[in-house]
Amino acid sequence: MKADLLIQVVLPAALFIIMLGMGLSLKPLDFKLVIAKPKAALLGVLAQMLMLPILAYLIILSLNIEGPLAVGLMILALCPGGTTSNLYTYLAKGDVALSVTLTSVVSLIAPFSVPFILLIFMDLLLGAGEQVNLPIVKTIIQLLVITVLPICLGMLIFRFKPGFAISAEKFVKIFSVAFLLLIVAGIVAKNINHMGSYFAQMGLATLLLNVVCMLLGFTLARLAKLNLAQQKSIAIEVGFQNGTLAIVIALTLLQNTEMAIAATCYSLLMFVTGAVFTLILGRFNGAEAPELANK
Repeated sequence: MKADLLIQVVLPAALFIIMLGMGLSLKPLDFKLVIAKPKAALLGVLAQMLMLPILAYLIILSLNIEGPLAVGLMILALCPGGTTSNLYTYLAKGDVALSVTLTSVVSLIAPFSVPFILLIFMDLLLGAGEQVNLPIVKTIIQLLVITVLPICLGMLIFRFKPGFAISAEKFVKIFSVAFLLLIVAGIVAKNINHMGSYFAQMGLATLLLNVVCMLLGFTLARLAKLNLAQQKSIAIEVGFQNGTLAIVIALTLLQNTEMAIAATCYSLLMFVTGAVFTLILGRFNGAEAPELANK
């Protein structure tokens, strides 16, 4: 398979299927949670939309990351959560409904927020000879097609064929993890001669982004006096980004392999940090979470 076909067709198509799977589990009622639990929903959305890019920029400055690698970390920080965050929330006995709502809301906002915010940071992070063309309108349309459209289609399928939607969603969850690992393996193989230096530079950066965001998310939710289940959900939702979307933006929209390195390193690390964090949160007063989630 030619590289161009993989990047321009297979990657966006796979992301379309993954986002369709997210929509298969959504109902309009899920979005009412924003009204029913406004403090939790607003805190989660603001933490993802504002705290992540600010933290990513501080990490970039602190570790002296430059050029496309720096932009790649920013792309990752601007992406919403994905099905992985919903899964880890469930395993940690968090508020799954809140997690799904936050993932969905930020995914609907992302096609409009990512291009504008990314354009600002690209001017700051790239040198004169490294500038990458990012047409705003075209990028918004492309992101709408591969993220928002499949979510809406998934919701329609659930509305009229709920049995099929429930069965298909299970397959898509497995597919999303398997495909992400396949993409990561492909990027590693293509850049095998440079992965050592890439990981030495971006491994720590992505680890910091992941772990610090989880800890800050949990702390903010605790300071806001949310219940334990909601604290877990926000910690995980803020700490886990949609790595597949970040890779698609880097490879398909910006056509820059180096910009996909951050998401690649992140995708390798997040399964480890996610398992550890989920284990800790699941044992941390876990029996209390379901009861509190209903209050």
